[in-house]
Amino acid sequence: MNFSDTLHKNPVFDVIAQQADALGVQTYVIGGFVRDLVLGRPSKDIDVVCIGSGIALAEAVGKALRTNVAVFPNFGTAMLKSTVPAGEEEWEVEFVGARKESYRSDSRKPIVEDGTLEDDQNRRDFTINAMGISLNRNANSSTAFGELLDPFEGLKDLKRKIIRTPLNPDITFSDDPLRMMRAIRFASQLGFDIEPDTFDAIVRMNERITIVSRERVTDELNKIILSPTPSYGFKLLYHAGLLERIFPELIALKGVETIEGKGHKDNFYHTLQVLDNIASRAEPTKYAGEADNELWLRWAALLHDIAKPATKRFDQKVGWTFHGHEDMGSRWVPGIFRTMKLPLNEHMRFVQRLVRLHLRPIALTKEQITDSALRRLLVDAGDDLEGLMALCRADITSKNYERVQKHLRNFDRVERKLQDLEERDKLRSFQPVITGEFIMETFGLPPSKEVGELKAALREAILDGLVTNTLEDAYPFLLEEGRKRGLNAVA
Repeated sequence: MNFSDTLHKNPVFDVIAQQADALGVQTYVIGGFVRDLVLGRPSKDIDVVCIGSGIALAEAVGKALRTNVAVFPNFGTAMLKSTVPAGEEEWEVEFVGARKESYRSDSRKPIVEDGTLEDDQNRRDFTINAMGISLNRNANSSTAFGELLDPFEGLKDLKRKIIRTPLNPDITFSDDPLRMMRAIRFASQLGFDIEPDTFDAIVRMNERITIVSRERVTDELNKIILSPTPSYGFKLLYHAGLLERIFPELIALKGVETIEGKGHKDNFYHTLQVLDNIASRAEPTKYAGEADNELWLRWAALLHDIAKPATKRFDQKVGWTFHGHEDMGSRWVPGIFRTMKLPLNEHMRFVQRLVRLHLRPIALTKEQITDSALRRLLVDAGDDLEGLMALCRADITSKNYERVQKHLRNFDRVERKLQDLEERDKLRSFQPVITGEFIMETFGLPPSKEVGELKAALREAILDGLVTNTLEDAYPFLLEEGRKRGLNAVA
C-alpha cells in the first residue's frame, strides 16, 4: 500500500524526503500519524524516525523551512513546527534516530541504543502504532516514497478494530506500565476491542500501574474522559483492575444494597451514564472562560455523586437516602484533584461548585417556585449556570422514556424562568451596590459583626425582591436596618 499521493498534499513531507536523501539516511513517518492517516482521522503530530541522527535531520529540515528547531540532546530528539501548506495549519514534527530499548525489572527507565527500523517498531506499544511510511526517494532506498511498512499487521488490526501489542504483552506492559492505560484509552477513543491475550496481561499486571507517576496516569485518564463514550473506557479500567488502583473513590460507588425489599440504583453505573450523557449532548455547552471547560464539566459529572457511599442511610419509611452528599462531595473535590495532580485553580472551583449545586435545579422544577429561589440559584451559580444545567439534564438516567421527557420539559421551564429573571434583574454577576466600606462610612463603624449582618440583610432583601440592587432603593433600606440596631447615619 502506498500513500505518496496523500503525503504530497503536505509539502513538509517533500522537504523531509529531500533532506533525508541529501544526508543519505533512511527515514520514515511512524506511529500515530500513520494510524490516523489510515483511519481518516485528523492529526497534526508527525513522528519521524531515521536510521541515523534525528537531530541532524531535523536541523537540515528546519534550515530548509526557515523555522526554529528545538533540540533535546539528552533524549536524542528534536522538534520543529511547520505551517505548510500555505500557512493554513501548524504541524508539529518530532525527529528521532531509530533505537532499541531494554529494561531492568526494577526500573521504568530503558537502556537506549541505536537501532534499526525493526528495532524501533518492536518497541512500539501496539500494532496499530507500529506502522511506518517510507519518506525516501533515492534509487538506493530499499522502499519507495509513501510505501507502508507494517511488520505486525497493524492494518489488519485497524480493520478488525483490535488493540494488540506487537510483542509479548507481559513484556510490553512490564517495560512501561502506562501502556495498560494507553490500551484502554485507544479502545475508548476509537471504539476498538482489546485483544484477549493483551487484556489478560493487563489484568495480570495491573499492580505495576502504581509505579507510574500520577501526572502520566491522569493525562491518560483525562483522554478517556474526553473520549466519545467514556463509560466504555471506565468499564475496561474496572474489569482490568486498574480503576481500584488509580481511583478507589469511584469504585466505592459500585453495588446495590437491599433492605426490606427496598434497593437503590447502582451509583457507579449511574455516574458513567451521566458522563456519557454529557459526552453525547447535541450541542456543547457555552461557557464563560477557557475553551477546555468541556473536560471539567465531565469531571463534574464523574464526581457529582462521589460522596453517596459516605452519606448512604436506610430509612424504613422512605428507603435509602443520601442526604448531604452534594455538600460532602464538594468538600472532597480539592482532595481528589490534589491526589490526581489536577489543577487547584478555577477549574477545580468550577467542578466543586457544580457538585455542590447539582441538586438545586431539581428543586426548582416545581410549579410554584418563587422568584427568590431562582435569584439565589442565579447568584450562586453565576457564570457556571449553563454547565450546571447541562449536568442536571445529564443526571436524568431513568429507563422510563416518558419520565425522562417530563423532567427535561420541567428543566426547559426552569431555564426560561431563569433567563427572564436574569434579563430583568441582571444577577448573574451579582454584587450588592452597597459595600461593606459604604456601610462603615454610613454609620461610622469599624470592621465588625454588625457590618456583616447589615450586608447579609441587604443581600437577602435584594434576593427576595424586596428592594432592587440600586442605591436609590437600597440606601433607605440600609438606614432602616441600622435604626433597628440602634445605629444612626453619621453627618
